[in-house]
Amino acid sequence: DPMEQLGEICSYVKHYHTVYDNWGFGRKLSLGKGLNVLFAGPSGTGKTMAAEIMANELGLDLYKIDLSAIVSKYIGETEKNLDRIFREGQTSNAILFFDEADTLFGKRSEVRDSHDRYANIEIAYLLQKMEEYEGVVILATNLRRNMDEAFARRMHFTVEFPIPEEADRYRIWQGIFPREAPLAEDIDLSFLARQFKITGGNIKNIALSAAFLAAEDGGCIAMEKLILATKREYQKMGKLCTEGDFACYFEIVKA
Repeated sequence: DPMEQLGEICSYVKHYHTVYDNWGFGRKLSLGKGLNVLFAGPSGTGKTMAAEIMANELGLDLYKIDLSAIVSKYIGETEKNLDRIFREGQTSNAILFFDEADTLFGKRSEVRDSHDRYANIEIAYLLQKMEEYEGVVILATNLRRNMDEAFARRMHFTVEFPIPEEADRYRIWQGIFPREAPLAEDIDLSFLARQFKITGGNIKNIALSAAFLAAEDGGCIAMEKLILATKREYQKMGKLCTEGDFACYFEIVKA
């Protein structure tokens, strides 16, 4: 279903002028002619990658918006930055991609002081700019429940990016290593896919870490290196390295 939705989003962009101009729908709408899309799912499930693939498929530039450069502590500066981004996006016909969007698109709160009031003004201004923008805006979030309901209502598509199942993880493991990478014969991709319920981003990190461990030893990327790299990834995620997960390779983890 997510793949079908991504295809529908591309079709929306490809046939925009046919529907709005040739078929007259543009005369029926004064605002909301753009395409607003929400990508929701845990970190590392492919939201940014999907946006990049769509931009390539459509032949459009993808503007990845740096939220740290937008949000300002000075009153009115955030709105000025947003206005500049939307005007530039309209001129260049680019896809605007807001990653970690809940930072900027969070829920409006009850006004208790001036900070709350101006935060709510920023969100309202952003809603207005999204209504006026006639291009593609993609919001990506790990915390969909933190998004303001007004944004959810304005989304034409909401695509959920779930944590991959075992079969999907196996396909990711199969494709993660470059052809030039020296792989040892003892690598058990079935074990890795079955035992470790992680995202594609985690798998990428593990493969890369294992490669550097192997390069340091001057050898091949062996199962031992992948297990050690998985241990490090688990530590980074704050997860326990249990015998249930690592099974027969648990001795490597304990060492």
